[in-house]
Amino acid sequence: MTKAATLIAFILVFIPTGASAKDTQFWNLTANTITSLQLSSTGKNEWGRNQADNDKDHTVDHDERLKITDTASGTYDVKIVDKSGRTCVVPNIQVKAGSIFSIEEKNLKDCTK
Repeated sequence: MTKAATLIAFILVFIPTGASAKDTQFWNLTANTITSLQLSSTGKNEWGRNQADNDKDHTVDHDERLKITDTASGTYDVKIVDKSGRTCVVPNIQVKAGSIFSIEEKNLKDCTK
């Protein structure tokens, strides 16, 4: 097998099956597992469906990526609920189709429990 064929075979074996490189994805860099993730156009307070339902176990663990569906590129407020029961709204998150956006623990300032 040539080096190129070996590389292609390696890539095909190790690409995650849940999301591909061209999917819009959320990367959970918070300290907790997320049980709900909803988006709203900035300032509208009109929350979409729970994107965590896109995951097999309907949660997004720390350092896990989640495929985001039915969401156009734009600026969104993101509402998350984690396993501890904390609900947080993170404003003005840039979402670009086919790219990854993340939220870190330090971004979680507007939270209630």
